[in-house]
Amino acid sequence: MLTRTILATCFAATLALGAAQTSTARDVIIVREAPPPPRVEVVPAPRRGYEWAPGYWNWQGRHHVWHAGTWVRARPGYAYSSPTWVEHDGRWQFRQSQWARRDNDHDGVPNGADRRPNDPTRR
Repeated sequence: MLTRTILATCFAATLALGAAQTSTARDVIIVREAPPPPRVEVVPAPRRGYEWAPGYWNWQGRHHVWHAGTWVRARPGYAYSSPTWVEHDGRWQFRQSQWARRDNDHDGVPNGADRRPNDPTRR
């Protein structure tokens, strides 16, 4: 009886560990098949406090699946980057959408902490 309990516990722990590894592995998607061209979407009228996130192709198991564009709540001081596919050595890597601190002059200092955030001559 004790042996069965120990084996069942080990099996459950192995399943839990495998599930954790699977969810982490989904964060990076690399495939050999290029995504289809983006679909043409009609962008709705602007909404106050929101930014339009255009549609994109995502990978689902064995093929690309289209996710339609949607409104996302704006984050003051941040810029939204849409999900993208990047090709490298014949493989395509999916990069999730993200919010990055605004840095108008690309000097590495976020606008909120920069005394001159719009100075393109500073690098």
